[in-house]
Amino acid sequence: MNPPELNESAPEGLHVPFEAFRAGLPAGRFRVIVNPALAQKYVRNRLFVVGISLPLLGVGAALAVSGYTWAGLLLVAVGGLLPRVIKAQAPKILLYLAQHDAKTYAEATSQGMLEVRER
Repeated sequence: MNPPELNESAPEGLHVPFEAFRAGLPAGRFRVIVNPALAQKYVRNRLFVVGISLPLLGVGAALAVSGYTWAGLLLVAVGGLLPRVIKAQAPKILLYLAQHDAKTYAEATSQGMLEVRER
């Protein structure tokens, strides 16, 4: 495994290749800093949260009005809570996605959402 390469365009001057990041993170070789505000926006768009929660809210409201009150309220609750849960867990979700997908890792490090430092 090659050591991380220096890259002047990276935030701290350290660029860690994806395979080294993937192998070194569970071993504790890297310290990862996640920007929560940027992570929330990225994860919300990547997981298409709005496209999932709006139909849940609509179907839940329709069920509640048409006589299936409890099922409708359950869907409305899930549709309302889903964006909040995703927002609260966005840094963890981003770290998971970055560890398992090279494209996500490249996007997160280049856009400043994820900063990787050696310990």
